[in-house]
Amino acid sequence: MIDKRGTATVDTRTRAAVLAAVTLGLLAGCGHDADAPTGQPAAGTVPRATGEPWYDEVTPASPAGTTGGTSSPCPLPVSFPLADGWTAKAVEAPRGELAELVGEALTKRGGTTVRCEVDGRKAGGGFLRIWAADAPAVTPRTALEGFAGGGDETVGGQQFRDIRAGGFDATEMSWLATSSLTEETSRNWALAVESAGQTLIFAVSEGMVTERTDVLPAYRLAAQGLATAG
Repeated sequence: MIDKRGTATVDTRTRAAVLAAVTLGLLAGCGHDADAPTGQPAAGTVPRATGEPWYDEVTPASPAGTTGGTSSPCPLPVSFPLADGWTAKAVEAPRGELAELVGEALTKRGGTTVRCEVDGRKAGGGFLRIWAADAPAVTPRTALEGFAGGGDETVGGQQFRDIRAGGFDATEMSWLATSSLTEETSRNWALAVESAGQTLIFAVSEGMVTERTDVLPAYRLAAQGLATAG
């Protein structure tokens, strides 16, 4: 004779085991990378966030040549593509009376020195400037924090993310800067990479006459094609 209490106990255990197996099966069938932390992209993927602050829906510009390397207008250990209509030139420290008036304000910022400038005004854009950290072994995030806070603006709303920029792991930062003179607030973007013992910053910003769609396409193109200079 079968004990009814024993049968009930076995049935309960069986149902519990089946439920556990089904639950595990459902979890295993979800589309998440098991090695990726919750809320983070799986390894090898590129973050994508539309709207504030990243505006990833703004696509890269069409390329028209490259620059970078010690013999180029951008004397850098990296190369990157230029957007159509944008031109690169080296930035030299001002001399004479201009140097006395502005000092290092045009070429120094938050522990970095500007190396070159890519001018897109003829194409309806703004400027992409590339800066190098003055000290060696500065991490990309530290360099970005110093750079953002190194101007004469009031800075707020800083956000960071890790991205892949061409052949480099990069840290990207976006922030708001309010001018102490005009009280205008602009959105800024910059990414930092390490190459040949240097930390380099690629930076663009909105301005009084430029919008994100004027500067982000050239910036995204440069980031997308960033490579070690040959």
